[in-house]
Amino acid sequence: MSERFFLYDDTEKTDTRFVSFMGENQRFDLAITYTERHYGKKLVLDMQSNRFAIIGEDDLAEPGYLEHVYKLDEETAAELRSFLYEVI
Repeated sequence: MSERFFLYDDTEKTDTRFVSFMGENQRFDLAITYTERHYGKKLVLDMQSNRFAIIGEDDLAEPGYLEHVYKLDEETAAELRSFLYEVI
């Protein structure tokens, strides 16, 4: 049997916020995790769609980013973007 080669294997304390809110078009159930690993960005998990992304303010400003990552239409992504600007 070959020996396993780890690129990294770290344990880190994190802060996670669980938030659920209803937008005009859909409900969002999010887990937002802060860790030192991602250079100030937050790991945002959408528990409804099982999709996640590492997001910072620069990502929120990127046109089409949330639409692509979370497979959202433009209007629904705008609701999510508005909320995330408040917490990121």
